[in-house]
Amino acid sequence: MLCASAVAAPVRIKDLAEFDGVRGNDLVGYGLIVGLDGTGDSLRNAPYTEDILAGLLERLGVNVGDKELRSKNVAAVVVTAELPPFARSGSRIDVNVAAIGDAKSLLGGTLVLTPLKAADGNVYAVAQGSVIAGGASAQGEAARVVEGVPTAGAIPVGARVEREVAFELATIQNIRIALRTPDFTTAGQVEAVINRALRREVATTLDSGTVQVDFRALGRVNPAHVLGQIENLEVRPDNRARVVIDHKSGTIVMGDRVRISRVAVSQGNLTLRVQEAPEAVQPNPFAAGETVVVPRSSAELRDEPGIGFAEVSGDSSLTEVIAGLNALGVRPRDMIDILKSIHAAGALHADLVIE
Repeated sequence: MLCASAVAAPVRIKDLAEFDGVRGNDLVGYGLIVGLDGTGDSLRNAPYTEDILAGLLERLGVNVGDKELRSKNVAAVVVTAELPPFARSGSRIDVNVAAIGDAKSLLGGTLVLTPLKAADGNVYAVAQGSVIAGGASAQGEAARVVEGVPTAGAIPVGARVEREVAFELATIQNIRIALRTPDFTTAGQVEAVINRALRREVATTLDSGTVQVDFRALGRVNPAHVLGQIENLEVRPDNRARVVIDHKSGTIVMGDRVRISRVAVSQGNLTLRVQEAPEAVQPNPFAAGETVVVPRSSAELRDEPGIGFAEVSGDSSLTEVIAGLNALGVRPRDMIDILKSIHAAGALHADLVIE
């Protein structure tokens, strides 16, 4: 069981929120990787790879006509990237590639010039370069060993920005600060600390997740300088009491504000085990008969001793709450069921999140 403190140390606003409009944009493209060591797509099984290869060769002046291509050194990939805010033409960004055909590995390949488009259909960057694959594979006649994911990789600074996203920060009159975790208490603290730092009532809480800053109240200022000052201000974030349970790993995480009312808990295990042990019965030597299988079953019902009734008192700190739960002496999997039952009884005063 892990403890997560809700009353945290002071945190910068830049680590709690995003400025409206100051964000990245996702880019995607469809390209071709060449130079693979026989680990590319099988062109019979991936006709789209053959089409893009033929189109590439024709653009380079090679007339393939109706010829059938049988290269195993090329692979079709989807190329993804994020265009950072205020990225300028000529700057470079990282890209990721992932095979979409039956290629075995992208190790040692080179991505051919690939345009990257945004959701509006315009090309914002062009990618090209050597791929750094995320794994390796080796294959023989009857065995294959794969380490990592060799069909995906990255190209550091592999794309060049060709089009800028229009956003004039210097001309805006106000900007909204969007909290990643909406909370009225945290939003009020952000408003108060901004007004106190700028010595004017420029920040206003619009809702639990939004604080608006009006630059007009500051006169003629550079919004970039003001935002640089605001994002480094510190607040103490607050949030709701929460218990997060991960069934797959058996992990339980509790916030510092979790409280449990006084409650009595009883827990026990009932195990039913049925075992089959069929027995083969053969006839005597030279006797007329055949071998038959006789079923043999055994059933066992075992009631393991539980913890009886144990009291978990209503305590005022997370440490005491955990001490009371640990005193039950149960396994983590059983603790999950107990917490769910305590929540159903209305004694767990926190949001129960089950993943």
